[in-house]
Amino acid sequence: MNKTPTILICPLEWGLGHAARMIPVARRLRDMNCKVYIGAGERYNALFRNELAGLNFIDFPGFSPSYSGYFPQYIIMLLKTPVLLYHIIKEHYELREIIRRFGIDIVISDNRFGLWNKSICSVYVTHMPRIPLPHFFKLLEFTGILLHRLIIRKYNYCMIPDLPGSINLSGRLSHDLKLPENVRYCGILSRFDTGVNNQGIFGSHHNTIILSGPEPQKSILKHKLENVLRNKESITIILEGEPEKTNNKRTEGNLIYYSHLPAEKMAELIRTSESVISRSGYTTIMDLIYLNCSGLLIPTPGQTEQEYLADYLSEKGWFGTIKQDDINENLPKADNKPSWDEGIIKESSILQENFLNELLKKYKAE
Repeated sequence: MNKTPTILICPLEWGLGHAARMIPVARRLRDMNCKVYIGAGERYNALFRNELAGLNFIDFPGFSPSYSGYFPQYIIMLLKTPVLLYHIIKEHYELREIIRRFGIDIVISDNRFGLWNKSICSVYVTHMPRIPLPHFFKLLEFTGILLHRLIIRKYNYCMIPDLPGSINLSGRLSHDLKLPENVRYCGILSRFDTGVNNQGIFGSHHNTIILSGPEPQKSILKHKLENVLRNKESITIILEGEPEKTNNKRTEGNLIYYSHLPAEKMAELIRTSESVISRSGYTTIMDLIYLNCSGLLIPTPGQTEQEYLADYLSEKGWFGTIKQDDINENLPKADNKPSWDEGIIKESSILQENFLNELLKKYKAE
């Protein structure tokens, strides 16, 4: 089969992280002469438009769970399970029409459970085959692993954006458990893998806050940090994570706000920061490690995955961490110096290239 494959990439619409980590995958596939479509809602498609030329876009929004300012996220998700199941079934059947209409050969689904189809090659992306639960629900984790395994087996492949050995980012989320044979570790994925041209436009005396995740917790964290850092001597730059408002900038005293920055400028901003504060979302962690920068992680309250990652990586000495409720005038200033082996990046590049070559080889053999 010599036909150039047409590939559809669909990120979960649960914060921009799931879309951002698909940017390097889309870039590599485009450079391998594949025709790449992005299937998502407008806000997520906007992120890809800002970063990559030559892609095609389909309005194909997925389930977008909301957060609560009061209740843990696992409670909200439990209550919304019927809505999630409806979206899984709905998008599964919508995919059939998209395959027919656009001639899709391969679909890559980042945590969208229903996007598999037996007539084409399908790939599922997740960094947590094990979904962590609070201590009083620990006995149910094994049930979650089994259910997730059933989903993974619907796909031809499952990509885990992490390293396979003892040096890894996700810990027990994707290690120390039996995985299906179709699972492939593909290394960390970062939109910053284009190479960075540091031009010094931000200077070196600033701190950086990276906002991410759905509302209202995103704004809650923003206001807490503003109250602590406003009127300090040091400059703090706040990245608001709004790609639909490209390059909007405003200044309020010592606080400088950017609605969004392209990858090259964002990478420079982070690398020249004296300190970095962010959520402990997995994509943000991958980006920081790719840039060889540490920081202070503040997990979203009630989101057990982020709470686990913050604890796991702080215990390794890679990042500092603090709970959102503990933010006060004595906010710790995490050092921006890394403590991991930079060989992680080289190994990740090899793993990603090997998997994409295997994927395209399988497509050509069918």
